[in-house]
This record gives sequence, structure tokens and C-alpha cells, in this order.
Amino acid sequence: TSLLNCSYYYDMKHCCYKHDSSVMARMQKKFWKTKQVLIKATGKKEDEYVVASDADLDAKLEFFRSVQSTCTELLKVIEKYQHRISRLSQEENELGLFLRFQADHDRTKAGNMMDATSKALCTSAKQRMALCPPLHRLHQEVETFRRRAIADTLLTVSRMEKSRTEYRGALLWMKDISQELDPDTYKQLEKFRKVQAQVRGTKSQFEKLKNDVCQKVDMLGASRCNMLSHSLCTYQRRWLNSVGEWLNCCCSFDRDC
Repeated sequence: TSLLNCSYYYDMKHCCYKHDSSVMARMQKKFWKTKQVLIKATGKKEDEYVVASDADLDAKLEFFRSVQSTCTELLKVIEKYQHRISRLSQEENELGLFLRFQADHDRTKAGNMMDATSKALCTSAKQRMALCPPLHRLHQEVETFRRRAIADTLLTVSRMEKSRTEYRGALLWMKDISQELDPDTYKQLEKFRKVQAQVRGTKSQFEKLKNDVCQKVDMLGASRCNMLSHSLCTYQRRWLNSVGEWLNCCCSFDRDC
């Protein structure tokens, strides 16, 4: 019985020791991760070689942020443009109707001028309003692109940034241990190997997400080009047609006058 009790006590003590070591390792991992977050938040200078190794990734991220911000700005501009087109067309049409009403009661040359001007204004208002459907379509496509493509890429970027923080935190941890490492001390060497394995694991995960981000950003840029080429070509054709109609209206106005 005493032997069984001793064996049980040894097993419990060994389990508690492993548990304590595991808890300590998790705490140390969180400590170095938090330290890396603080370094980034405060703008403190990081290891130049580590930063340089991510230069291609940072260039992709800069391009992604540009796409993200310009899409948001484009949506705002389209909304303002549509609103102002509608208001201007409404004012033009009302002025044209007013001049037409006055022309009906004036049989002089001035009446002819008002009638011709009213036709030009009403035609211009009609052609201007014809720009709204392609603009509305452009707004829908940009909004869909922002909500789906950009949001999906942003999610991958967020996961990558989290993984990069963990990887760089592990590098800080390994650097700290290596400065006090004594190769003749087994415990220190074993601890260094565990941290080294932690660095390898976080690096592998970070590299995978890094490649995913780079690929998605490239696809995002290509998708944006295709979307804008299609949508803006439709708007451009409609605009050129409107300009042609407006020029015909001006020629007709000259003849009537």
C-alpha cells in the first residue's frame, strides 16, 4: 500500500510540474506577444532585418489600403454626382417648361427664342438624366466589390497581422533567451529548443497567411480593373450619346433662332 501511495504521489507531482510548465510557457508566450503589440503601437524601431524580410508584404498591404480607401471615396463621389445631376436636370426641366408656357402666349420673335430655348433645356435635362442608370449600376458594382472582395481580403489581412505579431513576439522571446544561453546547461538548452520550435511553428503559419494575402491582393487589383473597365465604358458610351444629342439640340436651336 505504501508503495502504491508513493507511486501515486510521484505521478501527481510529475503531472503538476508539467501543468505548471505548460502554464508558464503560455504566460511567457502571451507576454512576448503583448510586448510586440506595444512595440508596434508605440512605433518603436524593430529589427531592420525582420522588417526588410516583409517588404514585399508591406507593399501589397499599402496597395490594398489604397484600393480600400479609393473605393470608399468613389462611392461618395458617385452619390454626390447623382444627386447633383438630378437636381440640375430638375431645374433645367422646370425652366424649360416655364419658357414653353411663356412662348405659348407670345407670338413675337422673343416667343420663338423662348420656345427654342425651352426645347434645348428640356432635351438637355432628359439627356442628363440618362446618365443616372449607368451611374447607379457603377455604384452598385463598387459597393458589392467593397462589401465582398475587399471585406474578404481584409479578413485574411487581419488573420495575417495576428499571425505576424505572434511570430515576431516569438522571435523576441528567442532573442532574449539566446542572450543568456549557456550551452552546457541542459535546462537552458532545452528551453531554447522549445522556443525555437515555437518560432518555427509561428513562422510556418505566418508564411502561409502571407502568401494568401499577396495572392488575394493581386486578385483584388485585377478584379477592380475589370469592374471599372466594364462599368465606366457603359457610362462613357451613355455620356457620348448624351453629348451628341446635346450638340444636335444646339444646332436645332441655331436654326430656330
